[in-house]
Amino acid sequence: MASEMLNPCSRDRHPNDFTIFSYHEISETSQTLDSTYAVSAANFEAQMKALVDEGYHFVSVEDIINSRKHNKPLPDKAVLITFDDGYQSVYANAFPIIKKYQIPTVVALVGSWLQAKDKVDFDGHPIDRSKFLSQKEIQEMVASGLVEIGSHSYLLHRGILGNPQGNMEPAAITRQWLRDKNAYEDDKSYQRRIYEDLRANSDFLKKYTGQKPRVMVWPYGEYNMEVRKIAESLGMPVGLTLDDGSNTKLTPLWGLRRILVEQKMSHAEMELNMWERNNNFTDSAFTTKAMHIDLDYLYDPNPEQINKNLGDLLERIKKVNANTVYLQTFADPDANGAANFVYFPNRHLPVRSDLFNRVAWQIATRTQVKRIYAWMPVLAWELPPGNPVANDKVLGLQVDAKHLNMGYPRLSPFSPKARKLIREIYEDLAKSAVIDGIIFHDDLTLSDYEDDSALARAQYRQWGVGASVAEIRANRAQFLRWTKLKTEYLDDFALELAQVARQYHPELKIARNLYAQVALNTDAQEWYAQSLEDSIKKYDYTAIMAMPYMEQADDAGAFYNRIFANVKQQACGLERTVFELQAVNWRKNSEVLSPQELSLTIQHLYDLGVHHIAYYPDDLFRNNPDADLMRRAFAKKPARMYPFNPANVTHKQ
Repeated sequence: MASEMLNPCSRDRHPNDFTIFSYHEISETSQTLDSTYAVSAANFEAQMKALVDEGYHFVSVEDIINSRKHNKPLPDKAVLITFDDGYQSVYANAFPIIKKYQIPTVVALVGSWLQAKDKVDFDGHPIDRSKFLSQKEIQEMVASGLVEIGSHSYLLHRGILGNPQGNMEPAAITRQWLRDKNAYEDDKSYQRRIYEDLRANSDFLKKYTGQKPRVMVWPYGEYNMEVRKIAESLGMPVGLTLDDGSNTKLTPLWGLRRILVEQKMSHAEMELNMWERNNNFTDSAFTTKAMHIDLDYLYDPNPEQINKNLGDLLERIKKVNANTVYLQTFADPDANGAANFVYFPNRHLPVRSDLFNRVAWQIATRTQVKRIYAWMPVLAWELPPGNPVANDKVLGLQVDAKHLNMGYPRLSPFSPKARKLIREIYEDLAKSAVIDGIIFHDDLTLSDYEDDSALARAQYRQWGVGASVAEIRANRAQFLRWTKLKTEYLDDFALELAQVARQYHPELKIARNLYAQVALNTDAQEWYAQSLEDSIKKYDYTAIMAMPYMEQADDAGAFYNRIFANVKQQACGLERTVFELQAVNWRKNSEVLSPQELSLTIQHLYDLGVHHIAYYPDDLFRNNPDADLMRRAFAKKPARMYPFNPANVTHKQ
């Protein structure tokens, strides 16, 4: 399929193969169970007719499978229509239109709802069974040859207890908190629970509808690599999600993306959604407006005070109207730069409070925030005494006080034991919390005098650059090669950690903090083992710590302008770079900046053409920065990030 204007900054440079729409109820708002996702029959028919008139072609699951397995090409502008939950209105109001336009569809069914006698437990609300499809209606639709039955689970379309504080979270991806055992569900129990549920629904639907499902439609769109493998083992290789993005040749069958059709979605919004997917601009449409939040501000030994602090934070987030949160996962009470504690259950570090998932879930479900990133150290872990890995630390040469010293105690990235331990910490975070991304802390660095540990020296000998830091520094050519290899080694480890987390969050975004000097000075890679060019290429976002007071810049405006100019020179630099601003001056005892300064800086950056902005720290107790000013600052629109022209949407692609 040709494309109008394929996004040059997309990670996946293949054109969109097909678009999938996710519908729910087809009914008038006054008759619906959830009006948010209800589309009237008249609007549904208008949308289907518009697709036909604009040259789109309806395809089936079989068509999509054949295109992948047998290389059978799909028609241009291919569209698959799906319905979730199995509402009776699909038969009453959508099925006549499906037959009229001969539309292949998928109808996803929840077995426990179909087996209910009088009332369906619909997310905790009793609903008449008559609101859902009858066996006769389902069988009639299947017999038409237009409707394929998908599994929507047997009993996973609900929330289960996700933490000690009582949050109810999606049953398919949550390790259940077992109050009677004061512990989380273990991995084997979790996997067995999912397997038994999906098996039960598959068996039930085969008997009830005459068709064994080969499509798994994940409740709430939530899934992970564990559950998708279970679905595949049960004969369901196709998985439908609610992830954003295009369905290209690289999109796996088990993770197909859909556009969720809402009741208020206009035709223009539907066109924009399709244009973004057809041209791989979905992610580029997002402009980051991020609050970088310390959980340390919320933590208190008194749980009641934590709840009060959390309530205040949620109100503050809503007031600021940020769309992204970078949320701290760790605690460093001795302020030496290394994490002594974490805020999530894990195998290796003491838990200060099982708080991260609680806060992340509340932000995700009670505010307007679209993306929550877990702010995680990479190397700066201070392990408990007695941990056998605790002594595998980065070792630096002694240098004069004027020279750059990183200061952070860090585990050596050249220690296999340390790398394994860190991978396990990331795995424990990922399985315990619902997150959209990870932002790697600024400890992903090694200075030009680090690492001189025995483990590091062994790696240097393998690289052929010298036997020690002193020897490497004595040879300029070796030193430059060593700098490049260290930079790549650190980035590769961060990307490895991202892959660990993606086993639980397949669509996970990754960002990393980058020192401002790396974006200002061509020699800075030698000092930090960080590269602006490499970072922009390898990470979804690079969050440059654009903090002039910390860098002791003489002219803040010139400081921002220089960073912007250097970022703009990089391919996709503006699309993938976050300017992270400071809200306090740490060099003056954390003095609060003037209320207007941050707002004016944001306006200046937007005027330059910056797309993504964050600030740190956010102090809810001092209202710093001022929430009203930040709301107004974030309300200003950055420059358009892609050349969308509604007039071109209907052109043949």
